[in-house]
Amino acid sequence: MSAIQINTEEIYKLLEDVKDPEIDTVSILDLGMVEDVTVSGQDVSVKMLPTFLGCPALSIIQKNVETALRQLPAVKNVSVEFLRSPSWTSDRITEKGKAGLKVFGISPPPRQMKSDGSWHVDCPYCESTYVTMENIFGPTACRSILYCKACKNPFEAMKPMIKII
Repeated sequence: MSAIQINTEEIYKLLEDVKDPEIDTVSILDLGMVEDVTVSGQDVSVKMLPTFLGCPALSIIQKNVETALRQLPAVKNVSVEFLRSPSWTSDRITEKGKAGLKVFGISPPPRQMKSDGSWHVDCPYCESTYVTMENIFGPTACRSILYCKACKNPFEAMKPMIKII
């Protein structure tokens, strides 16, 4: 009897179903949090980049990854490690992830910040550019609260996180 091989593609397919605990329209893959997946025999190791080091959802994400990967009968051990380097940056979010954020009512981060360090996003509801920042500090460390003056809706936006060289 031969051992069942664990296919990395199967692992990534399962990780597509692991959603951000607070944003169920976006997977951890589409957020760009998965840095590396290694398979060694029946052991799977997933290295991840937290969006913010102090994110309170990390333990939930870790448990959800472990639960998802243990669905494969060949997987015996799952290791999830959150790396401090390289740093997660918002440009890791896929186009599918950005679309998922908008569906949830969160404006995706801009591709770049202005030279003065400020940034601008459009309203995820009506796509108006006529928005104001209400509070840089949103409900989580990775989001801010904005207000659309066109459709009169408050909304959240992912903060742009860029690599400073």
